[in-house]
Amino acid sequence: MATATLTIDLAALRSNWRALNEMTGCETAAVVKANAYGLGAAPVAKALAQEGVRRFFVAVASEGAALRDALGPGPEICVFSGHMEGDTALIRDNALVPMLNSIDQMLRHVEALPGTRFGIQLDSGMNRLGMEPAEWSALRDLALAQKPVLVMSHLACADEPDHPMNAHQLRMFREMTDGIEAPRSLAATGGILLGRDYHFDVTRPGIGLYGGLPFVDALPVAALDLPVVQVRPVAVGESVGYGNSWVARVPGRIATVSAGYADGILRAIGPKASLWAGETRCKVVGRVSMDLITVDVTALKDVPDTLELLGRHQSVDTLADWAGTIGYEILTSLGGRYDRRYSGA
Repeated sequence: MATATLTIDLAALRSNWRALNEMTGCETAAVVKANAYGLGAAPVAKALAQEGVRRFFVAVASEGAALRDALGPGPEICVFSGHMEGDTALIRDNALVPMLNSIDQMLRHVEALPGTRFGIQLDSGMNRLGMEPAEWSALRDLALAQKPVLVMSHLACADEPDHPMNAHQLRMFREMTDGIEAPRSLAATGGILLGRDYHFDVTRPGIGLYGGLPFVDALPVAALDLPVVQVRPVAVGESVGYGNSWVARVPGRIATVSAGYADGILRAIGPKASLWAGETRCKVVGRVSMDLITVDVTALKDVPDTLELLGRHQSVDTLADWAGTIGYEILTSLGGRYDRRYSGA
C-alpha cells in the first residue's frame, strides 16, 4: 500500500522559535518531549540548536539519552520527571539535568550523583508534578545549598489568558522563589503569551514551536498528504465504509486514501473532516478505518495522486476541533508508518 507523507518544515519551526523568543527578555529554551510532539526529536532539536537554543526539555530520562546522542555534548537537557528509580546511569552517562519533584527524588539524586547538576520543580497549584509549598519550605535551604541550575513550575490554564488560576500560580511561584539566586522558569507557550510578568529567567515553549494554539501567529510546521489508492463511482443508495454510516443521495465518486486511525488520524474526525485537492475541499464520508479513509471527490475533474489532510488549508487545531480534542493529541498521535520528510533545513 502507498505511504502517506508527513513533511516537517524546519524553517517554519525555527521562525516560530524566533517569534516567541522575541517576545521575551530572557533565555528561550525548547520542549522536545514525545519525539518533539511527534515530529522527530533529533532533526527538530538539531535545527533549534543551530538557531541558538541551548536548553531542551524532555519528559523522561530515556528521551534525554536519545536526544544527547543526537545533539552531542553542550546543550543542556532537562528531564521533567526528575530522577526516577533506575535513572541514575542514564542521567550520569548523558549529562542530563533532572528536575527534582520531591524530597525522595532529592535524596536519591544527592546520594547517587553528588555534585552533579539538577533543577527543581515546584507545584504552584496544578497538583501534578513538583514540591508543594510545605514540602519546599522544609527542603528549601538544603536544596538551594546544592546549587540547582533552574527552579520551575508549570501553569495549568495559560491557554485561557483571563483565567484567575494564572494570577494565582504566578503569586504562588513568586512566594515560593523570591530571593533565590537560581534561575527561574514558569512559562511555556501560553505563559509567554501572557506577558513578561510570567517569563522570569527561562521560558520553555512547546506546542507553539510546532504550529499549534494558543500561538495564533505560528507558522504551520506539519503537512500531511495522503495517497489515493482507488477511485470508484457510487450510485444513489449505495453505502460507503463500515456500518453503512454514509449513503449516497446522488451519483458520485469516492476516493480511498491510504491512512487511518493506525496512523494517528483519530476516528472521531470522520463526521466533520475534509481533505483538499488544490483549492477544492473534499468531504470525508463513512468512518475512518484502521488504514483507509474514504473521501467524496465528485467535484474533481481529475483526482490527484494525493490529498492534503494537514497543511495550508487546515491546521492541527482544525483536526483537533473535529475530534473534540487538542492539537497536542493530533501531533503526538501521528504514527510511525508515514514517510517523514524534512524541508527548510
